[in-house]
Amino acid sequence: MAEQTHVLFVEDDDVIREATQLALERVGFVVTAMPDGLSGLEAFRTDRPDIALLDVMVPGLDGVSLCRRIRDESTVPVIMLSARADSIDVVLGLEAGADDYVTKPFDGAVLVARIRAVLRRFGHAGGGDRGDSDDDADHGGVLTFGELEVDTEGMEVRRAGQPVALTPTEMRLLLEFSSAPGTVLSRDKLLERVWDYGWGGDTRVVDVHVQRLRTKIGQDRIETVRGFGYKLKA
Repeated sequence: MAEQTHVLFVEDDDVIREATQLALERVGFVVTAMPDGLSGLEAFRTDRPDIALLDVMVPGLDGVSLCRRIRDESTVPVIMLSARADSIDVVLGLEAGADDYVTKPFDGAVLVARIRAVLRRFGHAGGGDRGDSDDDADHGGVLTFGELEVDTEGMEVRRAGQPVALTPTEMRLLLEFSSAPGTVLSRDKLLERVWDYGWGGDTRVVDVHVQRLRTKIGQDRIETVRGFGYKLKA
């Protein structure tokens, strides 16, 4: 990788923290590993990493709260690590602004693949491929949907003339909807196109991000089509 990607990893279990750090460094990432949320926040502010991996259950400042603090200051991608796939902590982490999550225990190769998938979406070094897809090439100009304006070249969104701050994941999600207004997009299709999942993923990631997007662009702008997915009202 031409420019090494800096990963902030916050995990209180010494064995997991050290083993994961070694696994990530082995494939070329630069890793800052911290044992608690407060030291993780300090490291984030000092080092400005390219991506943050946050365990939900860490002392001092839990992972969900740390994610909120990071999201208040930055749109850097965040992946939450949770011990249980069915945990409410997964949803809380996504609602706090996380872009994805990985369930523990995890395979090192799977974690690396998920990190790289997120980085590709955000266009960081080591992730590659930003702006190279045909889908991105199809987006052009300013699209208007009622009071909502989407500038697909300037990557800006306005609602009733006021700027709307979106995370990169939210922006990519909106671009998918705005490229085909009125067309129902399934959760699986959105996972594939926005989250770069070439395999089945947890559709809660989609549902929570859609809800977050609705709060910013208008609750009625994205319609739920039960049993099928979502569509943007033209």
